[in-house]
Amino acid sequence: MGSGALGMDRTRFQWGTRLPNAAVLLFIAAAMMGLIFLVYQTVEAERLQRARSQLTAEIIEELQRVDSAALNGETGQRGYLITLDRRYLEPYRKGRELIDPTLRRLRELLAEDATTRQEELLDEIDVLARARFSEMENSVILLEDGRLLDARRAVLTDEGQETMERLRRALSEMEDIERRLLAEQAAETARIEGRVLPLLGTLIALLIIAIMLGSRLVSRAARHQAEAAQAVAVGEARDRADLLARELNHRVKNLFAVVLAIVQMSAKDKPEAKPVTDAIAQRVRALLTAHEVSQGELDRELASLETLIETTLAPYRSQSQPAKVEGPEVLLPAKRITPLGLVLHELTTNAVKYGAWAHGGEIDISWKWVGDSVRLKWHEKGVPIVDPPEHKGFGSLLMESAARQFGGSVSRDFTTEGLLVEIELPHVDKTERLASPPPPQ
Repeated sequence: MGSGALGMDRTRFQWGTRLPNAAVLLFIAAAMMGLIFLVYQTVEAERLQRARSQLTAEIIEELQRVDSAALNGETGQRGYLITLDRRYLEPYRKGRELIDPTLRRLRELLAEDATTRQEELLDEIDVLARARFSEMENSVILLEDGRLLDARRAVLTDEGQETMERLRRALSEMEDIERRLLAEQAAETARIEGRVLPLLGTLIALLIIAIMLGSRLVSRAARHQAEAAQAVAVGEARDRADLLARELNHRVKNLFAVVLAIVQMSAKDKPEAKPVTDAIAQRVRALLTAHEVSQGELDRELASLETLIETTLAPYRSQSQPAKVEGPEVLLPAKRITPLGLVLHELTTNAVKYGAWAHGGEIDISWKWVGDSVRLKWHEKGVPIVDPPEHKGFGSLLMESAARQFGGSVSRDFTTEGLLVEIELPHVDKTERLASPPPPQ
């Protein structure tokens, strides 16, 4: 084959590998941008709910002040009427001084978000409160002028009592509207959070698929190169394939780093969102850990199960948080390592937060061959579980999704000693074992 034809083959090969790799990277970037959007949407919804809660609390507090001012004024007025002791005028004066700033504050709080009915009620409260204090002021003036009988006749009319009852009804209706608005905002936040969890699981699954596709593209590129090039060009083509694989791994790690930075920055100015962003960041780090274990050596397609377990436990394992790891040597393909790494990470973080390591217990991890399958047991000891959870959380759904990815199953049992999790890896290919696996136990 001439040098011209060989050059054309090389050009076709380069385009044939770069385009799929670019497509995979774009897919990963799009999925991560979707992940960032979901994080932002959840944080924003929680911020709006907190703002609504604070506004409602302030409005209800001002409504109670209006009611308290009117009640204090009425108490002082009647006490003065009965005893003619001017000391009873002190509650009346305080209520009269409080009513104007309280009504102004109510209008300020409702200025932007008031409904039509709230504006009507606010005007009604203003009129009724001022009318009530005007009526009380008239009776106080009559008493100070010595016209006791006229003052008592004015107080004993139904007009003042009716005004007070209408004022309290308006205050109660305004408070009911605010509580309803708060409940609607809470329901909207719950709806968004309920939508985020399954979408987040889908995005993580898409990332796993994208990483697997990237690995397949690298392997396919190497095979195509061997078929397209002559013996002289095979070495160069393999070098290019290796470079492409390292470049893909490097870019994937960079994308993980960018996502982690953006997620953590999202909570920089919002401390209340830190638990949500920390949980998301931990799961992204689990993906990165599994990716590094399965892609750490580009010249092999298998990864050690023990290495994955030790790598997952390493950041948390210590003398105060012990773990026993034992089992035969098992080599698994990269496509199983990534989702399995997610499951192990979820179990590890749960142990740190709520399980054995959070209460001074220990973790016993073991696995064995059962026919052509591998059965792994995760046993937390020293922490009896009195009240097992009734509902599956996001972590449980994530583990079940990951189990479907590696073609196995995950089962949990809350025993008197602690949590027991069994992970089944069925149909392990013969090439995934060592040459001489240990005898069945």
